[in-house]
Amino acid sequence: MNPSVTVAGTTCLLAAEPGADLGADRLDGLFVDDCRHLSTLALRVHGQPLRTLRSSEARSVSIPDTPRGSNPSYTVHRHREVTAGRLVETLTLQSYVGEPQAVRLGYHLAADFADQFELRSDRVFDKSDAVRTATLDGDRLILTYERRGFQRSTTVTAAPTARLTTDGADWTLTLPPHGSASVSLTVDAGRPAPPMDASPPMPHVARDDLARCVRRGLADLDALRVTVPGLPTGTYLPAAGAPWFLTVFGRDSLISSLFALPYRPELAAGTLRALAACLGSRNDPARVEEPGKVPHELRFGELATLGDVPYGRYYGTVDATPLFLALLAAYHELTGDDVLAKGLEGPARAAVAWVCGQLDARGYLTYRTDGPGLVHQCWKDSADSIAFRDGTPAAGPIAVCEAQGYAYRGLLGTARLAERVWGDATWAEELSARAHALRARFAADFRLPDGFVALALDGSGRVVDALASNAGHVLWSGILADDWATAVARRLAEDDFFSGWGVRTLAEGQAPYHPLSYHRGGVWPHDTAFAVAGLVAADRRDDAARIADGLLAAAAHSDDRLPEVLTGLSRTAYDGPVPYPHSCSPQAWAAASPLVLLTALG
Repeated sequence: MNPSVTVAGTTCLLAAEPGADLGADRLDGLFVDDCRHLSTLALRVHGQPLRTLRSSEARSVSIPDTPRGSNPSYTVHRHREVTAGRLVETLTLQSYVGEPQAVRLGYHLAADFADQFELRSDRVFDKSDAVRTATLDGDRLILTYERRGFQRSTTVTAAPTARLTTDGADWTLTLPPHGSASVSLTVDAGRPAPPMDASPPMPHVARDDLARCVRRGLADLDALRVTVPGLPTGTYLPAAGAPWFLTVFGRDSLISSLFALPYRPELAAGTLRALAACLGSRNDPARVEEPGKVPHELRFGELATLGDVPYGRYYGTVDATPLFLALLAAYHELTGDDVLAKGLEGPARAAVAWVCGQLDARGYLTYRTDGPGLVHQCWKDSADSIAFRDGTPAAGPIAVCEAQGYAYRGLLGTARLAERVWGDATWAEELSARAHALRARFAADFRLPDGFVALALDGSGRVVDALASNAGHVLWSGILADDWATAVARRLAEDDFFSGWGVRTLAEGQAPYHPLSYHRGGVWPHDTAFAVAGLVAADRRDDAARIADGLLAAAAHSDDRLPEVLTGLSRTAYDGPVPYPHSCSPQAWAAASPLVLLTALG
């Protein structure tokens, strides 16, 4: 059974199975801002575990262990509700006999306050200086953690009043004949999030499979909304995904907001405001920070806050800055919101200065592969993702193709804003000229002999010739001339790319291709959505519809929710998509991908 993930902003409940106790798996727990506030929650009745008959993310029904052939005298119904910073678990016992019953039930619980980076990696962090306490304060159990000024606490309360100990809570209930009795346990972890505006209604969709996928995607985007400390109330944006990326990610938040723009424009406004407030202001190699650069991610957990990992405010992304410009232009084009556009003129100019500084120095947006944090700073950010067709890894500095397309679109969009909103026609003309010069260079340097788009240029200027799905992003960007766009679109829709469920990140048959690889053969819904939008732009609507149908068919196998990534195994080999073993779900740009299909094919 797949792990159960329940999300409310930066709060995540992760269980090995839906409705299961916490602590069965080393990754289980209640997390807030990357900190595990509850690592164990084990329910016992008369000291024994229960047998679960049926469970979902929020509800389960169990029975006490009984001899074979005997009927249990009661059932235990377990209901979980996760909100920002809080878990409430309610137990309802239902009797099926005519005599009263005394039932002793309780929880064993613990909070280790582990940081998610500890749990996800093999690295051992020295936390010998940490101080943990467990204190009974009246009808509350308070668990605390402190290390080098970093402090967190978990507070446990029960209703009706339970017998609390430093590691649990228990009750003795009298269950009336054929009656019921209920108890609840509340776990408060961290600060509650500020209230968020209600979501607008779902758009009308005539096609049932698309409507279901859109509905699920919008619900997931709503659950993934987070706020950024220091910004005005009502400013929120999508976190990247659960369980490990429930925070601001520049690229992910921007792409998700771009996909959702026609249906949730407030996400774009919040994303733009939040990232503008975090633009790089200085040169700091430890964080890959540079003036005007949009951050890759913000983290508020212990290891990030104390500098044990570099991700507290980390700028290792080559594409978030041009995507920021592209989203700002698209948002204004749709909404006509001059107030936001004027308010972000300064950050936009700083972002343009970073983009143009890169283009002036190297001709393309590039990233080094030897800095702190990530090896690859594009959306395919795993360490083995950028390779030649023969499997040879590419060496940096690397210029990936899609970042150049984003820069082209971002510069042209900013030129329109400069002319229409900021009243700077001279700068508008300069930005337009830079965009067209980039387009001409790209045509000269990134066109493969077979007519496809090169994945990248390596540090020596060599063409990285792997056939990769990044070409779909390039199609969407508009940087390709019409004849080239048509050829690329046709090639992208062939069967070595299209698995039947979506577009593979690498075309099948190349040396580095692996169907179970994160970025060298897996299928990502957001990546496929870019391809669908690019195919429509290249007037290949039949191919776009065929690929969209595959993505919707994949969603139908997982309750209409698209996961972060699927394996690249062919649809002809199995009766359903083969899941990728460590896929995030829900995940923001996967949740927003059905909205691209709705926009492109509607």
